[in-house]
Formats: sequence, structure tokens, C-alpha cells
Amino acid sequence: MAEVLSIDELRDRIDVIDNQLVRLLNVRVACAVEIGRLKHELGMPVYQPDREKKVLEKVKQSAQDLAGPLTSDAVVRIFERIIDEARRAERESGSTNEDFGPSIGE
Repeated sequence: MAEVLSIDELRDRIDVIDNQLVRLLNVRVACAVEIGRLKHELGMPVYQPDREKKVLEKVKQSAQDLAGPLTSDAVVRIFERIIDEARRAERESGSTNEDFGPSIGE
């Protein structure tokens, strides 16, 4: 028989998951900032729409494979925001003055 959790227990689980998500997002953005720095050193453009498209396709496929309550379109929208924030972090880090491409949400 499945365990029935109370609202408070479920909220406690969500709090733990939120903390893990924040940690992982910070690690992801730190990697993106470092990639931006390396691209600048190598003279590569920071904004690479083909790579962005590939990332969004991969997360969409992952969402479809998992078939959870979050739709693949919802996952793509979330990752569009994550990518926007990674670009913002790169701009604020001063790693380059190069064009970062369009903000996806615009």
C-alpha cells in the first residue's frame, strides 16, 4: 500500500528539491560562464543558435521520454529561461562584450 504523505511532508520534500535545483542551476550557469570565457579567448562567438537549438531539442526529448506531469513544451520554456539567465550571467561577468544573441523570451 502506498504511503500517503501530509501537505507539510510534501512541502518539506519540495523544499529539499528546490534547494537541489538551485544548486544545480548555479553549477550549470557557472559552466556556461566559463564556456563563454573560453570562447572569448578562442575568438569564437558566444551566441551559437545551433547549440541552443540542440540543447532545447535534447531537453524536450528527455521530457517526452520521462512522460512526467511536466509537458515537453513546459520543459522547453523552463530551459529557455535558464539559457536567458546564463547569458545574463555571462554579460555581468564581463567575460566578453560580444553579442549574446536574442533573449528567448522576447
